[in-house]
Amino acid sequence: MPDRPAFGGGATATVIHPVVLAAMLVTAVLILVLPRRRVIAPFLIFVMLSPYGQQLYVAGVHWFAVRIVVLVGCIRLFRERGNILPHGLNEIDKAFVAWAFCRVLARLLLFHTVGMVPEQMNFWLGAFGGYFFLRYLIRDVEDIAECAKALAVVAVLAGICMANERLRDVNVFGYSGSIAIQPTVRDGLIRAQGCFGHPILAGCFGATVTPLFYWLWRSGRGKLLAAIGVLGGFMIVYFSASSTPVMAWAGGIGALLLWPIRRNMRVVRWGIVATLLGLAMVMKAPVWFIIARVNVVDGSGGWDRAFLIDTFIRHFSGWWLIGTSQMGAWGGDMWDLSNQFVAEGETGGLLTFILFILLISRSFSRIGRMRRRVDGLGSREWLYWILGAVMFAHILAYFGVSYWDQNQTWWFAFLAMVSAATTGLDRPTPSKVRISRKKQQLEPATV
Repeated sequence: MPDRPAFGGGATATVIHPVVLAAMLVTAVLILVLPRRRVIAPFLIFVMLSPYGQQLYVAGVHWFAVRIVVLVGCIRLFRERGNILPHGLNEIDKAFVAWAFCRVLARLLLFHTVGMVPEQMNFWLGAFGGYFFLRYLIRDVEDIAECAKALAVVAVLAGICMANERLRDVNVFGYSGSIAIQPTVRDGLIRAQGCFGHPILAGCFGATVTPLFYWLWRSGRGKLLAAIGVLGGFMIVYFSASSTPVMAWAGGIGALLLWPIRRNMRVVRWGIVATLLGLAMVMKAPVWFIIARVNVVDGSGGWDRAFLIDTFIRHFSGWWLIGTSQMGAWGGDMWDLSNQFVAEGETGGLLTFILFILLISRSFSRIGRMRRRVDGLGSREWLYWILGAVMFAHILAYFGVSYWDQNQTWWFAFLAMVSAATTGLDRPTPSKVRISRKKQQLEPATV
């Protein structure tokens, strides 16, 4: 398996560059002293641009630089006197908590070793701490705009570094000691990865964040940053030289182009279902082997990903309860969980798999209901449409990779954005309020 700092392997000593250490300390101080909204930019910029694998190795435990910053964020949460979630837990929050809890419980039951406990505590810190800290930071549309601006800075800086990586065959983030200086090459083409854990993961960040910049442009909250963000996202996707990011980028842009028929998406959804059923009836192989034919970039592993799904389904009895640790024995490279849905099932069992899908479903549902509620209100309606496009891009990316680097934080930030944007969903609409008040006036007074 790849050599990454994780349970059962990885670094056996501290691996942190002085620049990263200094940036971590500065970010930690800013988290504690700045006003809530001003914390968003330094937190996201540090987390997303820190080379993957930067860590302090203390007493046999890997303290990732990103996790340390999240821990400081949790300290700020404990210092807050008011409610860190003014509107309480929503459907997304509850699904997230259930998913994270079941995933950790399954891992502990599967391995039941002492070493797994700190590994899962590390996951809980990143998941619960990272997600709820971002939920605390991101509360309204203005906070979403701050996130978009920070991510635009990340995109353009990462894009420039990845362009340099392609042209000079040197990854500047490699000087940190946790990432290779010389990039990987496939079929004679350099695959840049920048500060991320893998070229595909780098490309998926650029692909999934790009639609958000269009909203930043359209809302007028930062047109220059939006423009350079779109350019940076495209550079990241292009220089990653991977098919999955290209498909996710095309899917996100394609979703934006469906805006004119936004009121008829039910027809589109049922059309997709009918198409898949038709293909399942005429194809000799299972319908998921369509992925095997999607090879946008030479040397892509479309067939491997289709075979991974096929193996995952055929070995249902081996993973459904609490996951499995035997996937490496199911075939060549089956240990490589290059599919987020497969990774959820094999690391957490059927319940974790269902809860992850429920998390996506509830997010999509809230976005759709809010879009219909603000139908015809211009920029507000566009916000929900673009959030839906970002979600669709994430789903396409999940069919080609599982997030295990900075993209986890980007995913948590996006879920926090959806929660913030749909905060008023559970409150009655103005029309319902007027009807309710009118009804009260007609009813006789009671003593």
